[in-house]
Amino acid sequence: MDMITAALFIVLGSIFMYGSIKLGNGWGSDGPEAGYFPFYISLIMSAASAVTLFKAFKDKSEEEESFVDRGPFKQVLSVLLPAAVFVLGMQLIGIYVAAFIYIAIFMRWLGKYALWKSIAVGLGVSVALFMVFEIWFQVPLPHGSLFNPLAIIGVQ
Repeated sequence: MDMITAALFIVLGSIFMYGSIKLGNGWGSDGPEAGYFPFYISLIMSAASAVTLFKAFKDKSEEEESFVDRGPFKQVLSVLLPAAVFVLGMQLIGIYVAAFIYIAIFMRWLGKYALWKSIAVGLGVSVALFMVFEIWFQVPLPHGSLFNPLAIIGVQ
């Protein structure tokens, strides 16, 4: 199973790198091009998958063991399913508000942090993301196709 998963992620990483190169993965006169970050994330994903594939070939005795037990699988799903909802929310209400909600709920739910700390960190990260991408790099990220909450404060 590790070999199949690693091979799949190498293929996905290669596809993403190809797409990133088509977008432009260099550093332009006004900052990073659209494919800059996706290219390097895909490169890291492919390299990590190659290491996993190599280890799986090297030690085939682990393949007879169960891929994952019920308890750890529930933990993986408790992260994976909210992440999928975050991606959907990013498309509908924009990345900044979705990130705020995702981080705050995760800290409160899984980390058992105080509500005020969860809200403060979620808000701080979202504001930092906004400053980095919208103000400094001038790279607009999704503001929401269904509803743009940033329009309330005048950001289109």
